[in-house]
Amino acid sequence: MDFYHFAKSLVNTALKPLYRMDIIGKEHFPKEGGVLLCSNHIHELDPPMVGITSPRPVNFMAKEELFNMPVLKGILPKVHAFPVKRGFSDRQALRTAVNLLKDGQVVGLFPEGTRNRTGTLGKGFSGAGFFALRGNAVVVPCAIIGPYKAFKRLKVVYGEPIDMEPYRERKAKPEEVTEVIMAHIQLLLDEHHPDNKK
Repeated sequence: MDFYHFAKSLVNTALKPLYRMDIIGKEHFPKEGGVLLCSNHIHELDPPMVGITSPRPVNFMAKEELFNMPVLKGILPKVHAFPVKRGFSDRQALRTAVNLLKDGQVVGLFPEGTRNRTGTLGKGFSGAGFFALRGNAVVVPCAIIGPYKAFKRLKVVYGEPIDMEPYRERKAKPEEVTEVIMAHIQLLLDEHHPDNKK
């Protein structure tokens, strides 16, 4: 077992007894090929929560400051995290993400850029659309529906992949594609919110 899967097992063991996790839509996740996994961001535990529920290993962008911390700087690269400067203007991080997608891997992204505790989905950075267009990958929208409270139900919902080819063919702008991605995340939030009982 490599370090990534060891860490995934460790985190899963720690979080599973704490939260009543419902994982929905894993069958939508492509078994191979590049995937840009885009989720809303409500808590600092979102990256490990997505990491342990995703059917495939996820490469996450993490803010550059974390890689300067004594313990984390050794662990983060081993769990497939790579540094990014705030605001998605870091060219090295952009290249890294695009290359991972072209290599058929999964890149995890929180398009809002930071945690949003308002309960509503914020505006997404155009970087999400940039990766989706350049990375030769499909986009899988994801919705995390809390709250992160002990023994409360927590949903992680994976939507159907969004085919990016039509947008690439007509040379759509990253901002437009980001809006499409955010709309899909919003649909998942609306459909699976506990207030919308069917």
